[in-house]
Amino acid sequence: MVSTNQFKNGMHVEVDGTVFKLVEFQHVKPGKGGAFVRTMLKSVLSGKVVDRTFNAGTKVDTATVDKRGMSYLYREGDEFVFMDSDTYEQVHVPAGTVGDGAGYLLENTDVVVAVHEGTPLYVELPTSVELAVTQTDPGLQGDRSTGGTKPATLETGATIQVPLFVTTGEKVKVDTRDGRYLGRA
Repeated sequence: MVSTNQFKNGMHVEVDGTVFKLVEFQHVKPGKGGAFVRTMLKSVLSGKVVDRTFNAGTKVDTATVDKRGMSYLYREGDEFVFMDSDTYEQVHVPAGTVGDGAGYLLENTDVVVAVHEGTPLYVELPTSVELAVTQTDPGLQGDRSTGGTKPATLETGATIQVPLFVTTGEKVKVDTRDGRYLGRA
């Protein structure tokens, strides 16, 4: 249990049986009436953002979220198999929990998996990864001065936009948060 006076951004709390991450909070003391705390909570399972107001000093349950360093091993059906780096225990994580990050996962990639009471909540990938381009059309000579982009398929199957000078077989650096091309590797 934690009081609303002890809230910190990034804290995990349990409200109505659901685990939320505290995105933002604000203590409000109106001229008339009691103080209260406005919060913005993000559900770690669905990703929904909820605005919630608590009276000042109210006790809220904290959720114990264990973040473990793991390595991605392989995909089995619609589940991803990760291995705990300390205990060598294998954990099966559903594809919905991995989300869009699945397009940037190569075997033996080190990630952080957040677990609450044995249930994987989300997977944190490194901010950038290096992947090989398996297919892209050649850039046209006249288009080079415009600084345009073209689609490229990566070795994981994801498609991103790359500059015209990138060719098939090159390794590129990709931002895993938004799928942006960062440069050649």
